[in-house]
Amino acid sequence: MSEKTEPTQAEAEAAVRTLIQWAGDNPDREGLVDTPRRVTRAYKELFSGYEADPRAYLERTFEEVGGYDELVILKDIRVVSFCEHHMLPFLGKAHVGYLPRNRVVGISKLARVVNGFARRLQIQEKLTAEVAEAIQDILDPKGVGVVVVSEHSCMTMRGVNTPGSRLTTSHLLGVVRDDPRTRQEFFELVRSNDH
Repeated sequence: MSEKTEPTQAEAEAAVRTLIQWAGDNPDREGLVDTPRRVTRAYKELFSGYEADPRAYLERTFEEVGGYDELVILKDIRVVSFCEHHMLPFLGKAHVGYLPRNRVVGISKLARVVNGFARRLQIQEKLTAEVAEAIQDILDPKGVGVVVVSEHSCMTMRGVNTPGSRLTTSHLLGVVRDDPRTRQEFFELVRSNDH
């Protein structure tokens, strides 16, 4: 059984040159000659979620919560991801909440988890579930809620061509799913426009 090797930088740039040529342009044209290098550099950043396990961001927690036992919600986390079906971007926001059992995590870590899973070829439904399940598995809260709202270029720029349409997905676990009052509070806090 042979080992799978990663493509080299030169191979990745050659693939971009092929796509430029396939699209009908000349990859040696002045404006395009550096495009393969720029595209691969951009893709390295856009797909950086493969370089680390996003779940690792949640490992450093704080147990001194001073008796805090209400929902913790971080709203409007910017989502930049790429549809795995067309390799076109989807952009939006994630709202992440959890009801701590006995420990909390730094709020920037919630954003890093979203970003880590988003920076992969992805579908929004899977992204939403991955974020919620990572928080549930690592923090062991009483419950978790994740809502992602985004606009998908694969729909707005091509295909049915519906600019402005947005997809909303949610994934609820524990008491955020099972307790009607906690579920209602989570959605009210996510919808609120407090500044």
